[in-house]
Parts: sequence; C-alpha cells; structure tokens
Amino acid sequence: MRVNLSIDKEVFNDVYLPYLFADAPRIQIFFGGSSSGKSVFLAQRAVLDVAQGGRNYLVCRNVARTIRNSCFNEILKAINRFKLQDFFKVNKSEMTITCANGYQILFAGLDDPEKIKSITPQRGVITDIWVEEATETDRTAIKQLDKRLRGESQKSKRLILSFNPILQDHWIVSEFFYGWNDSKNVLQDEDRLILRTTYKDNKFLTQDDVEAMESETDPYFRDVYVLGRWGVLGHVIFKNWHTEDLSEYREALDNFRNGLDFGFAKDPAALIHTAYDRKRNRIYILDEVYETGLTNDVLAKRILSLIGKQVVFADSAEPKSIAELRNFGVNIRAVKKGKDSVFGNRKVDRIGTRKVDHLRYNPGGYPLPPRG
Repeated sequence: MRVNLSIDKEVFNDVYLPYLFADAPRIQIFFGGSSSGKSVFLAQRAVLDVAQGGRNYLVCRNVARTIRNSCFNEILKAINRFKLQDFFKVNKSEMTITCANGYQILFAGLDDPEKIKSITPQRGVITDIWVEEATETDRTAIKQLDKRLRGESQKSKRLILSFNPILQDHWIVSEFFYGWNDSKNVLQDEDRLILRTTYKDNKFLTQDDVEAMESETDPYFRDVYVLGRWGVLGHVIFKNWHTEDLSEYREALDNFRNGLDFGFAKDPAALIHTAYDRKRNRIYILDEVYETGLTNDVLAKRILSLIGKQVVFADSAEPKSIAELRNFGVNIRAVKKGKDSVFGNRKVDRIGTRKVDHLRYNPGGYPLPPRG
C-alpha cells in the first residue's frame, strides 16, 4: 500500500527543509541549542520517510525508560500533525509504530544491548538509526549501532545523531567534527552532514519562549543551550570521574546512598542513586531522576520504583515535602546543607574515580535544562 502525502511546507522550520529528503551522507548530525526544533524535525522526517516506504527506523536513547516521554511522543505528535492517524498502527506497550505499507518505527534503549541485537522490522531492514541525546552515549555504543545498518535495501543507510553540544572535549567532537568551522553552521561532505541550529531557527516559538532564551546570563548555559556552541566549563566541582558500563559487577554493590534535591517548575527535582566501595575507595553513580513538574505523589512513585525502601537523604529546607513523601511510603530523612558545601565536594573529589553508569552526561554539576 502506498501512502499519498500532501504536506504544507509551512509545518517545517525553513532551516531544515533542505534536509527533509537528504538520503546521503550516511552520518547526519543535527545539533545546537535548546528549542531549535531539531528533534521535532527529525520526528517529522521519520514519519514521512516511513509513510513513503522503503525505510525502517530504529530510534534510540541511552536509557530505554527515557524514550517514551521524548522521541516516542514526538513522533506521535508528528503523525497527528500530518493527520496520518489512519495510516499508522501504534502499539504503546511495545513502543512500535507500523505504517499501513508495512514499514516501521521501532524504539530501544542502549542499556539493553540484547534487544538492540534482536530488533528486526517486519518488512525489509533497518535503514535509519536516530540517536537522540547522543552525548549521553559512548563511542562503542554508536559503533555497534552503525554495524546494525546492514542488509540489502533500495534506500541508503543513515546514522542520525541529535544533541546539545555540552562539552568540547566530548568524544563526538574528535570522532565527527574534524574540519568543523565554528563560524559556520553547516558542514557537508561525502561522509558527513552536520547542521547547527538555535532557537532563532524555530519560527514556532512564542515571544515568551524567545525572551526566556535571550535572558540567560550563565556563560556555559548561554554558549551551549542558547548559541549552540560546544561547551567550555570554567569552575568545575568534580573532575575525577568517567562513564563506564557497571553491569558486570553492579550486583556486588551493596553500600548504597541516595540523595534528593527538591524542585518543581524551573528547577527540577533531582534524585541520585549511588554506591560506595570502601575497599576501592570509589563512588559509583548508578541512576537518577531529574525532572521538572513532579508533584510529591508522582515523585514518590519515581523514588520507590528506583530505590524501593532504601533511605534517601533530602534537603531539610522543605519539611512539608519530606512529610508528604514519608506518607507516600518513602524512607526519607532530612539533612542540612552545611557551610562550605562546595568545599566539602572538593574533599569528595579526592576519593578515587567516580564511575557513572548510564547517566546523562552532566559534567561540573550544571543543571540540565529542558530538552529541545
């Protein structure tokens, strides 16, 4: 079955139109500031590609549980925006989207490598892999994904990365940004397409959205999330850390510590799940909750699903929230932030290497703003 499409180009931001049907090159990178519309565009393109036939998408993020409220929902919005609901069957529990022509959009987290290996579309082969928030991933994971783009297809294969440029010494820079001229916003050769966009390229933002972006004064935030430049960190609290897959010996960890910082609207609620290995003198950061808009009942569910009845230490400045979480079954204790807490963090930095397992790449303790 062929799906006949008639889509008004006004639903797209102009900056992305030249890349709507860009079959080549194989590596396509869309990066830049927040609210630039890059994720919306890639969701739109995925829907149109699959509807026209010949392409199957695998959409990935580093952690599977983050997909539903980001890429999956964005693609559903694109289907609705194009009024193509009658042509797509959506399985929300399995997170699969199947077009009437048999081609599919599939989803998987990179924290489930066995699932990645076994994913096969019902018709043809995977032609496109889109990795959202690619800066959360490591080089090995991306290399493995690239190997999944195999098999005969009339369509060219594409590995698509989208992200905010959080740190200039990230492995993505050395791997793909050779020859990049920061005074320009596009680089394209036979191997790579790299496009940088910012909020100024998004015609769908409200005036309030624009003013919020332009009022940012933090130098790091402004460079990365407003101007779309690779981040350069100044004052960094923690330096002695790296990311690593801890799955092989995670079960052996038993000395857990959990911390909670309250937030709601602009500032997110932040829960961190860690373990301390006294023998090796190492701290392992195992998981996190980092979200805005969480009421205490929802936050309690997040905490209980992540750490169960383990103790979580929270800022004593919010006794009402602590009492409510306790009523919801959270084993919570109040603690006071002492004087010179940053100095205390520097003492922690002298502990052996902290290993971060499957967390958003967030150097320097900078809060991460909303995605976009």
